[in-house]
Amino acid sequence: MSLSDWLYPGNPKRREKVIRRSQELLELMKNNFRATNSLSEIVNKHLGSSFDPIALDERATVKENCEVMIERVNQIQAKVEEVNEELKNKLDPAMYEQLQKMSFHDLKTLSVAQKRVISSTCQVSAAIIVTVLMKKIRVLTNITSTCVRVVGGMIATFVVGLLIDLIASAIIGHYERKHLEEALEDHEKVLVEFRPASEQYQDAIAEVKAVIAFL
Repeated sequence: MSLSDWLYPGNPKRREKVIRRSQELLELMKNNFRATNSLSEIVNKHLGSSFDPIALDERATVKENCEVMIERVNQIQAKVEEVNEELKNKLDPAMYEQLQKMSFHDLKTLSVAQKRVISSTCQVSAAIIVTVLMKKIRVLTNITSTCVRVVGGMIATFVVGLLIDLIASAIIGHYERKHLEEALEDHEKVLVEFRPASEQYQDAIAEVKAVIAFL
């Protein structure tokens, strides 16, 4: 045990907690990027967009990575809303209204007659994908809003791949304790909101993929 840890015995535990929280945040961000790329692929295939994959940059800050994801999710939302307006104008109003009221199970099992009505004016796959994604707009908005709040705190300035290194190289003793306490508090605040928002976002995209499997 170092002299610093002997004088401030709580520091090793604080250090370990911050490292665990940093690793959790990193994994959530990686999973969100993967989910966003899956969503981009779906929109590219069925709605005619051409989004390139986005990649988490571990040499960039949390803020910079969040901004990349926010931009892409906003672009996807804009595309979905654009195609939704087109569908609203093309489809028979009664058919459009019926689609909006359908559950995910109903959308997966559209009857032949319903598909014929849709296909007379537009692609069935596009209509279903847009309908599903419009039902998930709140979740898409939620993840971007959460990312905006994440980049507003101290944690936003940390370089993603160096979170653990920064903690390991913190000033020893009393100053390290202060640094660790602040870092831990910031991580806890971020994760309380970011964790459930990320899970909802990833679950929403998994649901969309489940519907696609039946197209």
